[in-house]
Amino acid sequence: MTSKLLEVFSDATASTQQVTHDILLLKFTIVNLYMIGAPNGKDSKWILVDTGLAHSSKTILKEAHRLYGDNCPPQAIILTHGHFDHVGSVIELSDHWHVPVYAHKLELPYLTGKKDYPPADPTVSEGLIADMSFLFPNDGIDLGPRVHELPENGLVPSMPEWQWFHTPGHTPGHISLFRKSDGVLIAGDAITTVKQESLLSVLTQKQELNGPPAYFTTDWQDAEKSVKTLRQLKPSLAITSHGGPMKGEELKVALENLTAHFHEEAVPEHGRYVE
Repeated sequence: MTSKLLEVFSDATASTQQVTHDILLLKFTIVNLYMIGAPNGKDSKWILVDTGLAHSSKTILKEAHRLYGDNCPPQAIILTHGHFDHVGSVIELSDHWHVPVYAHKLELPYLTGKKDYPPADPTVSEGLIADMSFLFPNDGIDLGPRVHELPENGLVPSMPEWQWFHTPGHTPGHISLFRKSDGVLIAGDAITTVKQESLLSVLTQKQELNGPPAYFTTDWQDAEKSVKTLRQLKPSLAITSHGGPMKGEELKVALENLTAHFHEEAVPEHGRYVE
């Protein structure tokens, strides 16, 4: 049942949005991923950030071919973290393209077969996705020698304009990416712009800034610190893994409100990880 459900989510309703001249947002029903790099013919250099669910690779390869051509693999795959909806196609894609995968050192145990994530907590919300979350896989994967630790200096391999920031809470090694030159933030699951616990909100894509998906977040103190880290960056545009892009004054006000009222706005009233 779980496999069939995720297969429907992963391929059937993928759409694209050109967020900036060099960032394509590839939207599936329950998760987004990002292709970074302006198409420049056969000499295009680009990066894939996250890989969606299992069964998403066909769509990802199709879009990569459309944008960058048939013989232009990405320079690397960057993972914001290792939950199932972000690494579902990473083994298949890294094998196909023969490219390295990078993640934070604290995420590596979940990407090298040493650890599984804590199970989801369906009690955090009455939303249907939260209710269904007990079905979501929490197993780690084993990328073996494909995966590498991100540099300690905050630089992103093959992305000289970008920096990575450690934004834990949702997972121990969660990262976000920031480009100072234009204020673009790729937040992963550190924040969301849709109420991810609610199927209705996900289907309608009603935009509102929230904390990380509650059913998989295990450290709310770190999650709060991570939101403060993102606010201090003063992003002009935030692209998240759940929900559409948010920018300008709307983003500024929403981030300030979420930071000031994190416990009321983001932390569930109850749940196994709330304490």
